[in-house]
Amino acid sequence: MSTLLQTRAGTVLAKPCRLLVVNPNGNPAVTDLVRASAQRALGPHTRVEAINPADSPRSIETPDHRRLAEPLAIELLSRHPDYDGYVMACFDDIALAEGRRFLRGPVVGAAEAAVAAARFLADRFAIVTTVETMVPGIHKLLAGLGATGRCTVHATGVGVAAAAGEGAAVDRSIDQAIARARRDDGAEAIILGSGGLTGRAGALAERHGLPVIDSIEAALVMAEAMAQMQARQQRA
Repeated sequence: MSTLLQTRAGTVLAKPCRLLVVNPNGNPAVTDLVRASAQRALGPHTRVEAINPADSPRSIETPDHRRLAEPLAIELLSRHPDYDGYVMACFDDIALAEGRRFLRGPVVGAAEAAVAAARFLADRFAIVTTVETMVPGIHKLLAGLGATGRCTVHATGVGVAAAAGEGAAVDRSIDQAIARARRDDGAEAIILGSGGLTGRAGALAERHGLPVIDSIEAALVMAEAMAQMQARQQRA
């Protein structure tokens, strides 16, 4: 992974960091949201390609959806081996372990990145996700991350595809889930636990008066930082 460019004057400059962002579901609207999040969150010298498997389920909301989506995501990663870093834009551990076995750059998942960020901001925090069928899998992720004692999970009842759109009903469901997390669990920060919810953190933080972590943006920023760290080590 070369990270240097040589100019005519002999000056060595850093090569732009290249990140591949994989939305494991087959919904291009979610991929568009993720691409927009990358444009907001990343530095001017980072180049991003956001893609999704065409034949994957439009939403990943059940174990069966996951079983269909994961091999497609792994196959997509295998066709793009030369990026400096990778982001799996799904609030799950889809393809993380497999991708790390054959890719040289860091492979970052949204859930682990968001939980890491929340630990810097609050003693207690909550994940607001889409539908109730996502909750057991998120609890399993939290156990693996050692965060079950600090984090709770609330479903909005809004599916991934609907969350990627706009509307007062979607906003109301998210607001109600955040209010429950604060009232019932004492949450001091909120994680948005779905690719379909990306892009909403700023408005929600202002409305509720507490930190709101966009899990996709957290993964993007972490992947960028890790790729840059690897590049510095290679130049040393």
